[in-house]
Amino acid sequence: MPHPFELRKEIELEATPEEVWAAIATGPGIDSWFMGSNQVEPREGGRAALDLLGHVQGSTVTGWEPGSRFSLRSDEGPDGAFLAFEYLIEGREGGSTVLRLVQNGFLGDDWETEYAAMRVGWDMYLRTLAQYLTHFRGRTGTPVAAVRPKAGDGDEVWARITAALGLPGTPAEGDRARLEVDGLPPMEGVVDYAGFPTFLGVRTEDGLYRFIHSGPLRGDTVVLGHHVFGDADPEELRKAWDSWLDDVLS
Repeated sequence: MPHPFELRKEIELEATPEEVWAAIATGPGIDSWFMGSNQVEPREGGRAALDLLGHVQGSTVTGWEPGSRFSLRSDEGPDGAFLAFEYLIEGREGGSTVLRLVQNGFLGDDWETEYAAMRVGWDMYLRTLAQYLTHFRGRTGTPVAAVRPKAGDGDEVWARITAALGLPGTPAEGDRARLEVDGLPPMEGVVDYAGFPTFLGVRTEDGLYRFIHSGPLRGDTVVLGHHVFGDADPEELRKAWDSWLDDVLS
C-alpha cells in the first residue's frame, strides 16, 4: 500500500537566480548535476522525462515561474505511488541564491528504505549542483551512467574503487585522486564529496564523477553517475566507464 512522505532540503548557491533556474528547470541544466538524461517542456502543463539507463520516468510540470518556482509531479505507478518536487528560488544580496526543495508523494511497500535513500541522495545531488554552479557554470555536462547489481559488500567494493582512484580507504574531501580509464586520458582530481558508506564524488578539470553503493537493503548495487564537460562522445564515455567498472569489480 502506498505510504505518504515529505522531505525538505535547502542550500545556498554562489550563483544568480537566473543561473540556478537554468540548472534546475532545463534538460541540459539538469543533465549537468542530476541523474540520467532529462527533457523539460518549458511551460506549466508541459511534459518532462528522466531517462536513466533506458528506464524513462515521465512527469508533468505543475509550476513554471522562471527564476522563482519550478515544480513537477511524476506519473503514477500501478500501485498509485508518485513523486512531486517543488524548487523555490530566492536571490540574496551579493549574488548568491537560496534553493529550497520540497519533495513529497506516495512511496511503495518498501517506503522506509526508499525514503532513507532519497534523504541522503539529495545531499549528494545538491552538493553536486553547488559544484557545477561554482566550477562549470554556463557549460553543459554529458551524463554518463553505469550500474552493477549485486556488486558485493560495501567495504570490499569501496576498497576496490578507492584503490583504483589512488585514494586512501576512507577518503576525505580535498584528497587528491587519479582517474585512469582505458580509452580516456588520465585525469587528476580532488575529492569534493565524501558521503560514506554510500557516496564518493571526485571533481576534475573536465567533470564531476560520482560513485555510489546502494547498501545491502537495495541489493549492493554500484552506480556511476558522472557529468563530463566539453567535447565528448556519450557512447564512447559510457563504454569506457562500463569497462572500468568491470575491471575494478572483477
